[in-house]
Amino acid sequence: MFCITLIRQKWVPLKYNDFVNGRGIHQNVFSNNAIITKLAQQRKIDKARQVFDNIPERDVVSWNALITGYLQNERLQDARHMFDNMPERNAVSWTIMIRGYAQNGRIVDARQLFDEMSKRTVVSFNAMITAYARNGKLEEARELFEKMPERDVVSWNALITGYAQNGRMSEAQKLFEELPNPSIVSWNLMIEGYIRTRNGKAALEHFSQMYQVGWKPNQSTFISILSVFSVFKVFDQIKHVHALILKMGFLDDVVVGTALINTYAKSGNIDDARCQFHKMPERNAFTWTTMIAGYVQHGKLEDACYLFDTMPEQVAVSWTVMITGYAQSGKLEAAQELFDKMPQKTVVAWNALIAAYAQNGKMSSARRIFNEMPERDAVSWAGIIAGYAQDDQTEEALSLFSQMHRAGVNSNESTFASVFYACASSLSLKQGRQIQAHCIKTGFQSDVIVGNNLITMYSKCKSIEGVSEIFDKRNTQVMVLGNAVNAGYSQNGRGEDARKVFDKMTEKNLISWTALIAGYAQLGEGEEALKLFYHMLLEGMQPNQATFVIVLGVCANLAALGQGKQIQSQVMKTGFENDVFVGNSLITMYAKCGTIDASQVFDEMPEKDLVSWNAMMTGYAQRGCGKEAIQLLEKMKRSHICPDEVTFVGVLSACSHAGLVDEGWRYFDSMSQDYFITPGPHHYACMVDLLGRSGLLNEVQDFINKMPIEPDATVWGALLAACRIHRNVELGKHASEHIYELEPQNTGIYILLSNIYAEAGRWDDMSKVRAIMKDRGLKKEPACSWTEINNKTHTFVTGGRTHPQTAKIYATLEWLVCQMKDLGYVPNTKFVLHDVEEELKGHMLLYHSEKLAIAFGLINTPSRTPIRIMKNLRVCGDCHTATKFISKIVKREIVVRDTNRFHHFNNGYCSCGDYW
Repeated sequence: MFCITLIRQKWVPLKYNDFVNGRGIHQNVFSNNAIITKLAQQRKIDKARQVFDNIPERDVVSWNALITGYLQNERLQDARHMFDNMPERNAVSWTIMIRGYAQNGRIVDARQLFDEMSKRTVVSFNAMITAYARNGKLEEARELFEKMPERDVVSWNALITGYAQNGRMSEAQKLFEELPNPSIVSWNLMIEGYIRTRNGKAALEHFSQMYQVGWKPNQSTFISILSVFSVFKVFDQIKHVHALILKMGFLDDVVVGTALINTYAKSGNIDDARCQFHKMPERNAFTWTTMIAGYVQHGKLEDACYLFDTMPEQVAVSWTVMITGYAQSGKLEAAQELFDKMPQKTVVAWNALIAAYAQNGKMSSARRIFNEMPERDAVSWAGIIAGYAQDDQTEEALSLFSQMHRAGVNSNESTFASVFYACASSLSLKQGRQIQAHCIKTGFQSDVIVGNNLITMYSKCKSIEGVSEIFDKRNTQVMVLGNAVNAGYSQNGRGEDARKVFDKMTEKNLISWTALIAGYAQLGEGEEALKLFYHMLLEGMQPNQATFVIVLGVCANLAALGQGKQIQSQVMKTGFENDVFVGNSLITMYAKCGTIDASQVFDEMPEKDLVSWNAMMTGYAQRGCGKEAIQLLEKMKRSHICPDEVTFVGVLSACSHAGLVDEGWRYFDSMSQDYFITPGPHHYACMVDLLGRSGLLNEVQDFINKMPIEPDATVWGALLAACRIHRNVELGKHASEHIYELEPQNTGIYILLSNIYAEAGRWDDMSKVRAIMKDRGLKKEPACSWTEINNKTHTFVTGGRTHPQTAKIYATLEWLVCQMKDLGYVPNTKFVLHDVEEELKGHMLLYHSEKLAIAFGLINTPSRTPIRIMKNLRVCGDCHTATKFISKIVKREIVVRDTNRFHHFNNGYCSCGDYW
């Protein structure tokens, strides 16, 4: 190492030892100062002090250089001692010490120095504002900012940085808009802030606006924007940004080029990533490792191996990536072999191998590696603890945490995340509280990640008081904590409390909205969940994969077809139409709404997983499309997709609704013979339902008696339902007795048996069943039907008169009955399960909930358009017959979804063929 100094008008090299020994020191003070700086950067601060002590004449820069060096080497006390002994100070001296205190978290000392300054400059003000901002004291930073006699762009950027780093983007945005002359740094800060708060849409909007007003993106800008694509899975603009990178001359920049490779790989375009890699004129080890990681991510291990073998220099990170790749593919022997060959094993590589075994459930091997490690860090402990926790060995996980504590290893946020996960899994609230006390002692409770995991632990242990306590002690503007509280309250049925927390949050990101929407969905308040979703869109928030899956699930449960179609439009706009999870949710939504759009979505999906096929199979089952379900199963076989237990539940259910007994038997036998799948209770229940619906009740009894497993309530429930269809009272009573033993609180069973007695005219037996229900505190679920008109759901109950259009609805029904009777309709009063006069029975039949919903649909929708009705119970025989007549009279398709299946009524016929 050398420095340049001026001797006799010539630059000559002088070695560090020359300075240390005093030779040539008098020649040039500038060179002396440079040597001090260089030595300090090399962490040779004591040698730097020797140079300083041997300088015959020091200037203020000499003192500043050594003070800076002490601070860089974490010797704050020595730095302050030097500062106090300076013969003279300039503004830089004060600013250096202020920054030093700030970087060490001693914000009070920093402010004390700042107040002692006789002449404060813009730079010193900026240093103090930055100190406050970095330590989360934004109010103090803003107060000082407002007091500044003059400001430069750094002043504004310092405060913007503080707001952005603390998730307060609305305040950062307002400040940015007030900034007279923003710099490229200002724009980058806003983009990075929105990325940090997971608002990718706003980040992209700022990038576009920046370019439109004439600012040229720099390296940092491109890296940030490429990270938006990677993090938020929004890839529709990659090519545009790629073209802009080329236009701005950054394609040869190794950092930007590497980020582009990473983005293409994460978008699924591994070929584009490979092309970019090979075009790069310069590559570093990180570039090679990024491409290897891309291959690993896409399961292209052979390509990853080839690239790894041809790397100019195999660094530790590339070894670790390959080990992880083998582990993710389940090739643990290859991972171990590669690890054994690694020339210099880093602790990160050891940790990767521990994670490999732990993630594959090989905890004995993970523990062996852990025990063999020459040194461990907090990640090592967190990895093995997490492995035991996820393997449900919570006692071992918590025991290891105690050992870690005794070994003197400092816990970090990852360690606490693992132990809180263990406490949550085992519902160990007491131990969780003890660990929380340890968090407080070590100062980690104020960490956002730790707070989030604490809330999750308390939520799973159903300790809402613990959740509230943690959140109330923190700033409600911290979004991560607010989001965790939302989830905690929602999981425990506290929707109102979740909403209060949400409304208190001054900054809301996508996670905040999605957490609350999910909470309402879980509580069965689908309409409120959808209102929140639309409100979120109005606020400019862009949904992600999780949001779409949740709201499409809500539409499926409500059978809200209109809103489901609107959400699909949003899916197309945001580029998620090819996402397999969103596609599966769309299939389910359309299937539960009873439309053929489910098939279209399925056929157009570029990638399908087993869930996609099962969702389509379930859709066919719900519509009673037995032949189509069988065709789908055969197509699965041709596509080399192996069916699972869920697949066979779907196909057997479809066969049941279509009366395909022989086909049902064939596929039931095929499960064990061809696919080695042992039938479970649901498969046996499907077979009982299939045989029972077909009237083969003797065969059903024989089938149940020969079952290799004990029949559960679903099996007996299927038999009981068949007994009602075929009016077999005694066998129904026998089935119900078994269910009483298994599920004494199952209200539906009492209702089914009661209805069987009523249809047989055995009113005394019916009354006895109802009396038992009353004694046990059980209540019959009231029959209700609902329909969606103009994105609003209208619900009706039998005989209800609360709807604003009740008069029109009842008048329409009375007109329809007259028309129906002219065509031969006769009310089937056996479906009135009350011991009343025949005339009253006919009157009661007229105002069943599905008839009210159909009449409402006729009044409020254009002619010729389909009417869609959902019902929470099985459609009664009279309503089924009446709806066939109505479809013929009004010349409309009427779709009714009950608990069993879909009924498509058209021109006097039903798709079920009167078999349901």
